[in-house]
Amino acid sequence: MTTLSHPIGPQSDVHEIRKDSLPGVPMFLLGAALMLLTVFAAWRMVAFQETGYAWLLPAVLPGSFIVVGLYMLQPNEAALLTFFGRYVGTDRSAGLRWANPLLAKRKLSLRARNLNAPTLKVNDQRGNPIEISAAVVWVVKDSAQAVFEVDDFERYVQVQAEAALRHLASQYPYDEGELTDTRVTTLRGGMDEVSEALRAELQARFAKAGVQVLDARLTHLAYAAEIAQVMLRRQQAEAIISARTKIVQGAVSMVEAALKGLSERAIVELDDERKAAMVSNLLVVLCSDRDTQPVVNAGTLYN
Repeated sequence: MTTLSHPIGPQSDVHEIRKDSLPGVPMFLLGAALMLLTVFAAWRMVAFQETGYAWLLPAVLPGSFIVVGLYMLQPNEAALLTFFGRYVGTDRSAGLRWANPLLAKRKLSLRARNLNAPTLKVNDQRGNPIEISAAVVWVVKDSAQAVFEVDDFERYVQVQAEAALRHLASQYPYDEGELTDTRVTTLRGGMDEVSEALRAELQARFAKAGVQVLDARLTHLAYAAEIAQVMLRRQQAEAIISARTKIVQGAVSMVEAALKGLSERAIVELDDERKAAMVSNLLVVLCSDRDTQPVVNAGTLYN
């Protein structure tokens, strides 16, 4: 039985090496001059049978060699140079450039890119099914890692973004719900903190591909369709309870102020039973969600 001396997988990380190329315009002029000399010599030999120009014919070889090595780079574009499969460096110089024609040149955009993650159905921290999506702005920082460390860095970014989004949703509740601790971060209430956590997790996942995350924001957040109506009724009930609580607190304060004012000004003397009746009537008037109908008592409270 044989054993492997090395673990399966990449043996070492490949990182970008900056490689300067030569300006393309002077090399183009040199190559064009050599090619023109060759054409001129061939024309003289064919048209005038002048063999003295035969020594210029070999100039076509270096001329062709120079012309083949020319390539163009746009701003925020790089060319990865490889020599028979071996990575030798990355050229980031914009414009017409020249490098050894034996070097294979693969162009790669270094511009910022947007990833609009698809809407995912996941469970939040409390197990509620929710729908979530995000927009990620990213850029290639290490061209060698992007090309040689992963198979397809654009597909890699897409898959890892979905995985990070699923993991993020499971770390936070959708909203406060039954929580009494208002310091707990929620997906709906802590957008800034959640976005920063998403950006940090994406950066950790993208590091292998030489990608930097510039920004990450949630673009869609909602309960899943199967529980949306139930959660809406719960939110409406919570809103009604909160509003009623405020109304009752205000009514109690108003009743207290009324009794205190009557007592301080000695407008009328009320015993405990009359105070209780007055408090009851005022609370009904102040807390009712409908117009109250007055009832005139022709007798006394004790009849």
